[in-house]
Amino acid sequence: MKFIEKIHQIWKDHDLRRSILFVLGLLVIFRVAAHIPMPGIDSAALKQFFDSNAILGLLNIFSGGGMSNFSLVALGISPYITASIIVQLLTMIVPSLEEMSKEGERGQKKLNQYMRLLTVPLAIIQGYSMIKILQQSQRGIVAAMTTGDYITTILVLTAGTMFLMWLGELISEKKVGNGVSLIIFAGIVSGIPGALSQGYNLFSTGELPAILSFLVIIVLTIGGVVVITEGQRNIPVSYAKRVRGNKMYGGYDTHLPLKVNQAGMIPIIFAISIIMFPTLISQLFLKSNSTVLKNIAEFVINFLKTDGVPYGILYFLLVFAFTYFYTAVVFHPHQIAENLQKQGGFVPGIRPGHQTSEYLGFVSSRIMLAGAFSLGLIAVLPLIISFVFNDSQIIPNVAISGASLLIVVSVVLETSRQIDSQLVMRDYEGL
Repeated sequence: MKFIEKIHQIWKDHDLRRSILFVLGLLVIFRVAAHIPMPGIDSAALKQFFDSNAILGLLNIFSGGGMSNFSLVALGISPYITASIIVQLLTMIVPSLEEMSKEGERGQKKLNQYMRLLTVPLAIIQGYSMIKILQQSQRGIVAAMTTGDYITTILVLTAGTMFLMWLGELISEKKVGNGVSLIIFAGIVSGIPGALSQGYNLFSTGELPAILSFLVIIVLTIGGVVVITEGQRNIPVSYAKRVRGNKMYGGYDTHLPLKVNQAGMIPIIFAISIIMFPTLISQLFLKSNSTVLKNIAEFVINFLKTDGVPYGILYFLLVFAFTYFYTAVVFHPHQIAENLQKQGGFVPGIRPGHQTSEYLGFVSSRIMLAGAFSLGLIAVLPLIISFVFNDSQIIPNVAISGASLLIVVSVVLETSRQIDSQLVMRDYEGL
């Protein structure tokens, strides 16, 4: 009933309804663009190639689903995501960028501009690499191309990425969800009906116990993702009474929320980018004239097979490590402790300043352990499911990857939260 009432509230609010319909319209435009293939592509051979290459399947997730048919937006939003990650890492290293990040909205606009500019060369490199990989697959996916065809195709693919980046920014401006996340979400969700249809065609009564067990695991996993995403540790904070003029300020208690998963889905994106890089590079050397390079490429591809144990262990460790790394990037105990001290706030039993900073860092590292382990477990979930249901013909075809599951749940929660805040804001404006 509460859900229906919320839908009714949203529909009654003219501005919010118009914003949501605008966002849905942009997502429809994205899906239409994702179904317009580039000329000279054998769609059937391309589909077979993606079905047989799990690494490209993972890359297709972060492209928004447009890569699987080599559409106008085949590169998707992944070059922009890579650019944003690089800029965030450089912010920790380059002092000028670090100062810029502390300048508030003005500094953030400059950093966003750097991300856009960096997206262009990354899209060009990724577009060229993708064309070469498809040409070397020996499946006749891409017809012979002249230099002019190369340049035209790469320019179109780059323009498609910039177009999606623009759509994402338009969506984010409406404040009913993150644009980049919603584009990836739309790509993932659009593939679910096809996966279910494929599973239905392979269904037999002997598969029923495996399917029921699989559904129970998925429900429990979704519940676990929600708990991890929403879980937080509340640090009590008290504010001393202060008198300014004839008015008294402070004298109240509140709390500082510390998320169990402060890094979100960024560690999984980091890990996938790192673990896919050696395999993608190796694909380019499979047809090398050098026997040494060819053998090395085959070894790397076989070692990092997505259904292998080495891949699963490395993937888990990368996600675990990047969770700590990225949390260190976004969470600054010293800065929080300094701000609390300036505002007259303190953690009961902890001295303001340096001791508060150490306490916040200690608590964050403790709860981060649970967050990092949970993220790693979610990331390797498909491997676990494939191992448990190895004899099933359906489950491996319809199993949703851990990254996809985390993205879907996180986007739904974030979008719901932003819509709730819009409703609350409008209630206050009415009062």
